[in-house]
Amino acid sequence: MKDILSLKLYTRVARLGSFSAAAREFGLSQSQVSRIIADLESDLGARLLTRTTRAVVLTDAGAEFLSRLDPILTALEDAGQSVREGSELRGMLRMSMPSSVAIREVIPRVAPFLARHPELRLQMLLGDRPQDLVRDAVDVAIRLGNLVDSSATARLMTHIQRVIIAAPEYIERHGAPATPDELKQHRIVGGPASVVPAGWKFSRGDEDVTVELEAHFSTNENEGAVAAAIAGIGITSTSEWACRRELADGSLVRLLVEWQTADIPVHAFFPMGRATRAAGRAVVEYLTADFRREERAGSFRV
Repeated sequence: MKDILSLKLYTRVARLGSFSAAAREFGLSQSQVSRIIADLESDLGARLLTRTTRAVVLTDAGAEFLSRLDPILTALEDAGQSVREGSELRGMLRMSMPSSVAIREVIPRVAPFLARHPELRLQMLLGDRPQDLVRDAVDVAIRLGNLVDSSATARLMTHIQRVIIAAPEYIERHGAPATPDELKQHRIVGGPASVVPAGWKFSRGDEDVTVELEAHFSTNENEGAVAAAIAGIGITSTSEWACRRELADGSLVRLLVEWQTADIPVHAFFPMGRATRAAGRAVVEYLTADFRREERAGSFRV
């Protein structure tokens, strides 16, 4: 077990580029981690890390060793998982996703999954900005929109509808756009989900329209864009997930409902590929099944 701990510690030091950061994760002192890694290097007869006053950097041998460790550690974990009574998952599972997706859709769904696996610890890294998934040891990242890297290891979980929304108070003051082109006469709220620079795309029958818009108010968090729309600042475009509670209670209304907008794909992205831990695969299966039950009920399409 000591050898396995040293290997796990090494992978975290290598990805974080810091002995102190890895020490905090494992509840050890920095000197303990440094000594364990030094013993590992001594056993291997190779220098894995170059230590400087500013950073910890992988050597060529260290990078090669790291690339071979991931599937081995995953296989060890899966082997232990296979013989545990009731196939109970345990350990730490790290997930990354946009804040609104977590708060509105994922966190409310995971309680039964966690109750089924009481020894599993789930850590969610939230934010609309891209993260270094490997450095942060993320097992599963949930991403909305088309994947930038089509060769990435990913699974399509569902599609959600894109909606154009505004507060009733805004519509009372400024009127509702009757066509996509009339959006140019309105105040626009920009956010991560609104893709303002690329233009908003609409279709109706054989007619396709792309409207390029300039945001009058913008934010780097989708929740901020929805809040701005609720406050009556302007019109925004987002996923149905991000605002369906507000659509239900009337604090937001849908606009241009006779026009179709492209659905937003929801993917589970596995940074470690085939080396993804069993818990990561299991939570994706669970969430996908729950999304599809809702799809069958007619809320959104898969």
